[in-house]
Amino acid sequence: MTQHTLDGRTEQEVLWFQRRSFLQAAAAWSAMGGLAAAQAQQRSNIVELRGDAMLNGRRLTNAQTIQTGDSVETGPGSQLVFVVGNASYLMRQNTRLTVERGQTLNAVSVLRMLTGAVASVWGRGTPRQIVTPTLTAGIRGTGVYTEVFPQQGHRSYFCNCYGIVAMSAGPDRTVSRSDYHQSFWGEAEAKNGRFLTPAQAINHTDEELEYLARLVNQRTAWEIAGRKGVKDGAGYMQQQPASAHPAMQMK
Repeated sequence: MTQHTLDGRTEQEVLWFQRRSFLQAAAAWSAMGGLAAAQAQQRSNIVELRGDAMLNGRRLTNAQTIQTGDSVETGPGSQLVFVVGNASYLMRQNTRLTVERGQTLNAVSVLRMLTGAVASVWGRGTPRQIVTPTLTAGIRGTGVYTEVFPQQGHRSYFCNCYGIVAMSAGPDRTVSRSDYHQSFWGEAEAKNGRFLTPAQAINHTDEELEYLARLVNQRTAWEIAGRKGVKDGAGYMQQQPASAHPAMQMK
């Protein structure tokens, strides 16, 4: 089990991938051919639904399909894992988001998060965005974790677990290149003149990203490399000086 630091989340939430119900659901999803087979057979793209969730204001069931253009909300103690196109998503409890449509029905252009937390793995393709109340992340192929903290003025946390992401918050802009968890805060109010600031790696695990990657026939950067770095939020396989974080290099 890899190192993980919690801030307002529980061990139970971040160790969801160990549950027998999820392991069985993920195995069944893969055995039945994944998303392509689900589309061809007009089956649901929901891998696992635990607890209560809403789809466009109505209660979501395991038999339904989440499409681009839909709004999804999980309730207390709930969790939802689903796949759209070549991307997989884990919604933690008390999360609200909209999956905005791209060039086709199965292409997500924007994942707009209002509150809560989502881990996601995205295959390569046209540019897409994750948008929260205080930051925007432009992504292509990557694995990321995003969380919005309403009690902190909707301050947002974003971890580029691996890949290249164009980050922006307020007037601040930078590019994140990460091999192993490069983390940011999108501040509700400027801190020392900055809206985009460095963060530690919190509230998510390597294993979560690995399982989500498998759902869309991918591997994480550390699985490909065969090694892991220091999970300090800096984003490198090897220890780097604090000034190496891109949020510290903006002018």
